[in-house]
Amino acid sequence: MTATSPSRPADPIIALGDVHLKLDSGAGPVHILRGLDLAVGAGQAVGLVGPSGSGKSSLMAIMSGLEAATSGRVSVDGHDLSALDEDALALLRRNRIGIVLQSFHLIPTMTALENVAVPLELARRDDAFAEAAAALDRVGLGHRLDHYPAQLSGGEQQRVALARAVAPGPAVLLADEPTGNLDSGTGQTIIDLMFSLHDERDATLVLITHDLDLANRCDRVVHIADGRITHEEPGRGARPVGGAAGGAGLSGRVVEAG
Repeated sequence: MTATSPSRPADPIIALGDVHLKLDSGAGPVHILRGLDLAVGAGQAVGLVGPSGSGKSSLMAIMSGLEAATSGRVSVDGHDLSALDEDALALLRRNRIGIVLQSFHLIPTMTALENVAVPLELARRDDAFAEAAAALDRVGLGHRLDHYPAQLSGGEQQRVALARAVAPGPAVLLADEPTGNLDSGTGQTIIDLMFSLHDERDATLVLITHDLDLANRCDRVVHIADGRITHEEPGRGARPVGGAAGGAGLSGRVVEAG
């Protein structure tokens, strides 16, 4: 259970109540999450920090509907995830949740443009390629549209993955150690870009990291250990719960090396 909650929103876009996750193993059941409570307001940025094995990535998987909680309540963007089947969960992720992982998960036989267009095409958007090109331009890759992942640096591949995550205009952006495979300079570029996109869209950002300095850029810093939230505190970016009405699209353009 959460020990302290200085910024609990009254009407959260993400709400977890008494969430448990237990997985079976050859040695017996493994308790990953143990009665976890968390509420995240619309437009907030929340940093989740904790040691390896603390349950951070499992928590993100539950928020995205990629993993079902063993028990407890999970609500995202007004949807009770336990009431949705796999097709409905996939639609929710496609339309309302952007995910950025440590591994880029780009399709190697598709160009940068085609990779970013995939969720837009699945949504039957007539402007899929135009919006994908615009998203890539805004992350500084307008000159790399026709390049394949193998022709891009690690930082460029992560920027493609970020463009793919934000192009559909998600209400929630989940990022799990997004700079883990990058050098420090390139990683800083990705983080700056992620916070810029979060601010421009007023999207909710949940950032999983082991780096406390990085987490402190968020509005709130939530500490996890042994599958429980131990405490939280305001981050350096702290602002009122629930930002201004979200912008409909990205503005500006970022051009960085890496």
